[in-house]
Amino acid sequence: MMMGTFDASIQVLGGTLPGYSCFGHVTVPLVKSEKRSSSSYLGSQSYSRLFQDGRRMHNISNESYHFGIKLNNRSLLLKCQCQRAEGIPGSITSEDGGNQFPGEVNGQHFLGAEDLQQLKRENGCTVSNSDTSEETKPASQKRRVSTVEEEAWRLLQESIVFYCGSPVGTIAALDPTPSDGHVLNYDQVFIRDFIPSGIAFLLKGEYDIVRNFILHTLQLQSWEKTMDCHSPGQGLMPASFKVRTIPLDGDDSATEEVLDPDFGEAAIGRVAPVDSGLWWIILLRAYGKCSGDLSVQERIDVQTGIKMILKLCLADGFDMFPTLLVTDGSCMIDRRMGIHGHPLEIQALFHSALLCAREMLALEDGSADLVRALNNRLIALSFHIREYYWVDMKKLNEIYRYKTEEYSYDAVNKFNIYPDQIPPWLVEWMPNKGGYLIGNLQPAHMDFRFFSLGNLWSIVNSLATTQQSHAILDLIEAKWSDLVADMPFKICYPALEGQEWRIITGSDPKNTPWSYHNAGSWPTLLWQLTVACIKMNRPEIAARAVEVAEKRLAAEKWPEYYDTKSGCFIGKQARLYQTWSIAGFLVAKLLLAKPEAAKILWNEEDAEIINACSIMFDSNPRRKRGRKALKKTYIV
Repeated sequence: MMMGTFDASIQVLGGTLPGYSCFGHVTVPLVKSEKRSSSSYLGSQSYSRLFQDGRRMHNISNESYHFGIKLNNRSLLLKCQCQRAEGIPGSITSEDGGNQFPGEVNGQHFLGAEDLQQLKRENGCTVSNSDTSEETKPASQKRRVSTVEEEAWRLLQESIVFYCGSPVGTIAALDPTPSDGHVLNYDQVFIRDFIPSGIAFLLKGEYDIVRNFILHTLQLQSWEKTMDCHSPGQGLMPASFKVRTIPLDGDDSATEEVLDPDFGEAAIGRVAPVDSGLWWIILLRAYGKCSGDLSVQERIDVQTGIKMILKLCLADGFDMFPTLLVTDGSCMIDRRMGIHGHPLEIQALFHSALLCAREMLALEDGSADLVRALNNRLIALSFHIREYYWVDMKKLNEIYRYKTEEYSYDAVNKFNIYPDQIPPWLVEWMPNKGGYLIGNLQPAHMDFRFFSLGNLWSIVNSLATTQQSHAILDLIEAKWSDLVADMPFKICYPALEGQEWRIITGSDPKNTPWSYHNAGSWPTLLWQLTVACIKMNRPEIAARAVEVAEKRLAAEKWPEYYDTKSGCFIGKQARLYQTWSIAGFLVAKLLLAKPEAAKILWNEEDAEIINACSIMFDSNPRRKRGRKALKKTYIV
């Protein structure tokens, strides 16, 4: 079935077309109304042992909610209406009262438990804990689980957020006593924060929570998003959402659950989360690869959601570069840190999302133009990052000798970079063996800071070449005392200090030097480091970092981040029991125990991209003249 217009796509996302169940403005309700005084209803669905042990509802049970501008503008919150089980079309009631769906509802096929297990066996994926629990394995095959891991799994279970009786995500932090007394938005489900949690659940065979997260956040994509009468693009995913309990219309004694998303209009700085949609696509692909259930990514509404994100990212603009142009604070570094422009983190996630989307998009006549634009962008983006973002000692010496003010089509110094921009710290810091991708590139400006997530994810999705990927890991080993030290992993290096800190951050009291996003140490980065190291067949680097973290994390209550140059202090404003610190550690441990599972996350180098980049490298003015002519023209 092909969606030809935006109205049709909204119909699909809203659940008004045939065959769309459970999600939408909820066509198939799953939860009963309840008195305010009663406890949260968790439904009667059958969950695996993981959820049975850790079931916990996070919402605002007695919160008053006023139907103001916010509600009216969004035509509002996704509600679970109250109906009896027998009122649900096509459903059957299980012995424990829960609703189960047969193989087909309203003409649409749904995978049952047996279907999923068969798919898992056919795809060689991990099956759920209920089928292959540690208890059923022979003693010789059991992996020793440390007490730290056991505590981490218990805390991750406790962080699960339920909506209409189903798990839909994990809360950002379980810190019962924040140091400043303000919860802020740490009680919400963040898209980027859930990624390591989702990967951990996938690796343990717990697929329901990831599937529910993917489909519910997709629903939020279609909502009206407005700030001061302006609306961003339709493909924007929310930064976070919260499960709220509000009075039921017309009955003050009953309540209902709703999802309330934040697209950045309530965030500090009011910045739209560019990375949310990119992470969503990456997780969607990982879910299909790990579970073997490809029916989710093949759904019409999911295909439409992928296309909306791609159209938003691939839209024409004024920019001359293939990189995405974004504002400061639009990714993991969500405060002013001088990364506006074309930050590496966004480019690495963009490249990864393009590859994942190309793999999942259904081949249809209507998507041919989109796929063509996607392929062209992949080639141009790969060349641009590999050629212009890369620095090592050889490239630094080239920049040091750059001529400036070159006006020609074959200029070597295309971006008019002044050699004096090379910071003194970098000349001393750069090892003879190793290199990295710089943090940002704009006309007459190179941000030479080392940004960890961008470099690690460039290895994972093959944005960096094989040689560059090994060089990045060489640099990490050579600069271990700076990037890991007492706690892995520095979010960036070095810190902004003095007048530079005052000008670039606006004297941000949270981003003081060597704290938070200004070169703080973030344990959650362990999982990206682990995937990158396994992909390059160098897992010993990640194992060494995990060993450093394991000695402290549980004893110090799983902090959000660490301060000081070596990461020896818990962050001055860090939340404790931070979920993605817990999940990042668990994913790292699981992948080190079963390295082949990391394949659900990485992308191999694409032969067409390698060939195209090779042709463009040979035609670059920095290379020798006289090479053979281009077979095909690419806009770089």
